[in-house]
Amino acid sequence: MVNDFGNSAMAEKIRVFIAGCGDVGSRLAEGLLATGQFDIWGLRRNLSLLPAGVKAVAGDLAAEEENLGEWPEAIDYLAYCAAAGSRDESVYRAVYLQGLRHVLTKVASMKTLPKRIFFTSSTAVYHQSGGEWVDELSETSPAGFSGQVMLEAEALLQQAGIPGTSIRFGGIYGPGRDYLLRRVKSGQGYRETPVVYGNRIHADDCAGMLHYLIEKDRLGGNVDPLYVGVDDEPAPMHEVTDWLGKQLGITVKPGDDVPSRGCKRCSNARIKEAGYHFLYPSFREGYRSLLGLS
Repeated sequence: MVNDFGNSAMAEKIRVFIAGCGDVGSRLAEGLLATGQFDIWGLRRNLSLLPAGVKAVAGDLAAEEENLGEWPEAIDYLAYCAAAGSRDESVYRAVYLQGLRHVLTKVASMKTLPKRIFFTSSTAVYHQSGGEWVDELSETSPAGFSGQVMLEAEALLQQAGIPGTSIRFGGIYGPGRDYLLRRVKSGQGYRETPVVYGNRIHADDCAGMLHYLIEKDRLGGNVDPLYVGVDDEPAPMHEVTDWLGKQLGITVKPGDDVPSRGCKRCSNARIKEAGYHFLYPSFREGYRSLLGLS
């Protein structure tokens, strides 16, 4: 294990509810179940996609609270890991704001409140576009609806009266999240100028970070209300696509378009200071794993 908390015996298993148990949520569930110390409930519309061992809860986060399915009487931790599935403002608001509001209302009615709620946010909250370094203390004035919605959701969580932690993940990649690989395989990369920095995190590290913080909290460690979830190396996009081209033996030509997610360099210093060790510290390790390279 990269992040090992030991195998202390527990009188009762820790109960974790994952609202929006899709890609990242399922990876989190599998990691927690592997320890033998957790009971996991997973809420999603298509229950057939839940990992083995997860207690299925059929529900739709964007619908009314009554459509959230049957929950256990009490939970210790809740992870809100929803994904919009569409870059449409109405969808974002339904999934990240309306859905979170429904879940918080549901939780507030429980006899025992969770110890902490985790929310998967986004680095889209940062407006910086000149290659600046940003962290948890940086100003956030996003012009785009995605960042604005995420900030509203983060604020909603902090107003809930339950300890809450938001993690601002960068561009998530991994199995099934292979946009850059498909772009490079088509022979297209990015221009060297203007330089546009990208911030990435492997899906396994998204789940790993959530797992680590749940363990840290249950063992009495300090967990902050906000973390930036990216790997060690914000890198110019043209360097990433050129490197991928070399690994694949493909000549990559500079593309005419510019990535649309701004240009900033996100720092992961806070989560590393908290003790988390990345499975994939940079895009090189992550994409080597995806490509089956040593």
